[in-house]
Amino acid sequence: MNASSDDRKILAEVEALLYEEADCLDRADLDAWIDLYTDDGTYWMPATPAQQDPLNHVSHFYDDRVMMEIRRRNFVHPRAASKDHEVRCSHIIGNIRILGADDASGRLDVSSRFHALMYYRNEQRVFGGTYRHELQRTEEGLRILHKRVDLINCDASHKSMIIYL
Repeated sequence: MNASSDDRKILAEVEALLYEEADCLDRADLDAWIDLYTDDGTYWMPATPAQQDPLNHVSHFYDDRVMMEIRRRNFVHPRAASKDHEVRCSHIIGNIRILGADDASGRLDVSSRFHALMYYRNEQRVFGGTYRHELQRTEEGLRILHKRVDLINCDASHKSMIIYL
């Protein structure tokens, strides 16, 4: 089945946003990264497989815009421990699929797979899993309303995650 020209255009727009998000994280540019989110945007990383919600269960992260701003300020603060060592990341995103679209609200539900390498404090760590983005069409273009990160090993013991995945 051939995708329509409009479908390909929307997918290209979604891919561009997800690649831009990955690039911001790879450069540890949390200012630009936060700008990709709506004012009411959230970021969630469940701590167990198939976790149903972030409010009634422990999560690795469940950040709203205010918490993202606090983490960003802490990350770039001149006396922050994170400044003692450079953070290097590489995010690879694939299998990007639009699961649903609501033209009336301007929302898109998108899934993708990712691998992320992080090098920090002389240690390389590997993360992989599934992203689920709920995107919102705004005057500035697509923005992230909600991001869910399902790590393959979400229920394993993890060291502190210095940067968002």
